[in-house]
Amino acid sequence: MNLGTAIKTIRKQKGLRQNSFATMCDITQAYLSQIENNLKEPNISILKKISENLNIPLPILFFMSLEVDDLEPEKKEAFKVVEPTFKILLEQIISNN
Repeated sequence: MNLGTAIKTIRKQKGLRQNSFATMCDITQAYLSQIENNLKEPNISILKKISENLNIPLPILFFMSLEVDDLEPEKKEAFKVVEPTFKILLEQIISNN
């Protein structure tokens, strides 16, 4: 799971600077940087603030962070088929918010 990269990608798509987004989420820019670089794992309350301020549901944020290696072997092939199209669709939805 690459949660930090998903957060960073969506934040940038929305044109939010790291320091202002950190302020919106009531965390420091240093902490947000650590999250986005996958050095720290935020707790659920921070993740809720992040998803709310990105204006996307938390489950969508989790899906955007999924990688094929996160899945059980029997589900990997199905994920490989649907993931590219689904992520493109979600990125279009996210960029319109």
